[in-house]
Amino acid sequence: MSKTNVLEKIDRENRRPTPLGDFDVGDNVKVHVRIREGDKERIQVFSGAVIARDGRGATETFTVRRVSFGEGIERVFPVHSPFVTKVEKISRGRTRRAKLYYLRKRSGKSARLKSEVESRADAEAAAADAPAADAAPAPAN
Repeated sequence: MSKTNVLEKIDRENRRPTPLGDFDVGDNVKVHVRIREGDKERIQVFSGAVIARDGRGATETFTVRRVSFGEGIERVFPVHSPFVTKVEKISRGRTRRAKLYYLRKRSGKSARLKSEVESRADAEAAAADAPAADAAPAPAN
């Protein structure tokens, strides 16, 4: 067995059997994480914006950022971890880049991402305000 076949086999064995869900960078999500405290186990929810996705295969991760009591908190979750039980997408954010690290420097309204619905409404409003392209220009006197 060649080296690449062995690595591919290990990668396949360590992947999650069912996908977590469809989410991407910019989305607001709730990540349900299984926490062990002594002999007890509970589910804790971490909600925030996905600011990055890294890697591929069994080593793929995603980073979620939220602001709690004025302090920014980021957690990196492995996509194929057995401790991540599910990821719920709250809202879809419109982004123009793959990594949203610039959000770390922002606070307040400028730290928010536009949702798909807001950006579509803004585009429709701009199109309604602009003059029609097929209309003849007004004559200059």
